[in-house]
Amino acid sequence: MADNLTKTQRSFCMGKIRSRNTKPELKHKAKNLHLDYQPKAFGNPDFIDWKKKIAVFIDGCFWHKCPVHYKQPKSNKKYWLPKLNRNVFIGRSIIIPKVSGLLEVFADPV
Repeated sequence: MADNLTKTQRSFCMGKIRSRNTKPELKHKAKNLHLDYQPKAFGNPDFIDWKKKIAVFIDGCFWHKCPVHYKQPKSNKKYWLPKLNRNVFIGRSIIIPKVSGLLEVFADPV
């Protein structure tokens, strides 16, 4: 299926999508003022409590294939399925085990 937007329009739309300060992150931040928000740490956790040694990841249901809310993409499956599977693999087998050696890890689904 052809894109109905020009390259400039698509670039503008994609530029508006944020990777930081998303609504779920800001909601979590308002509830947990004692946590360090988006610290510079391995694995890029969204929050860290340095005293209790806890790292919190806010995982989007689509990007991390949440078993409750995930809906498989209907178009361009050749592109999306490997990308989503790679996200899940990286989160479960690389980032969380390495961070959890130093900190207790919580993956909070959105």
